[in-house]
Amino acid sequence: MRPFRRAAAFAFAAAASLSAFSTNAQTAPARLGLCAGCHGETGRATASATPNLAGQNLDYMRNAIKLYQSGARDVPAMRAAVGMVNAAQLEQVLAWYALAPGPETPTP
Repeated sequence: MRPFRRAAAFAFAAAASLSAFSTNAQTAPARLGLCAGCHGETGRATASATPNLAGQNLDYMRNAIKLYQSGARDVPAMRAAVGMVNAAQLEQVLAWYALAPGPETPTP
């Protein structure tokens, strides 16, 4: 697939998944379990070395995934995990985490 077609297909899948996701925001994405194993279903990881994804910027997460896929971020577990989901499923999971309530700001 040509790079432009791949980007266009990804954009279309992302838009379609977001519209489907926004109408059913209370239902967890089907592939969430794969990510929730490390990052938590609500986006709050239990392991200290695993980043929290709750409330994270969607564009930031999309870029991070591209870096894992290309190998620019060399984390074998992430490369394996993102290889197991298609673009639409991945977009649903990222949107789920982006919309999850982020960590509360501590009161001084």
